[in-house]
Amino acid sequence: MAIKEKKTLRAPVGSAFLKVKLVRSLIGYPLAQRAVARGLGLRKINSEVVRPNTPEIRGMINKISHVLKVEALEEQ
Repeated sequence: MAIKEKKTLRAPVGSAFLKVKLVRSLIGYPLAQRAVARGLGLRKINSEVVRPNTPEIRGMINKISHVLKVEALEEQ
């Protein structure tokens, strides 16, 4: 039986910024996941923010990748 790998969201290495969009509601999700969305600056569905492509931001995105849409940007 093969071990199933966890799917992680990988941002392109050369991108300087990430555009993050909240595409699903956080109703019913744990408080910790809501706090991560709030920490990214996302409040309502379809709200978008541009964040630098750093390990800290990518970690936050990976925590709630099931409710986000992420796009790599070269310049802001």
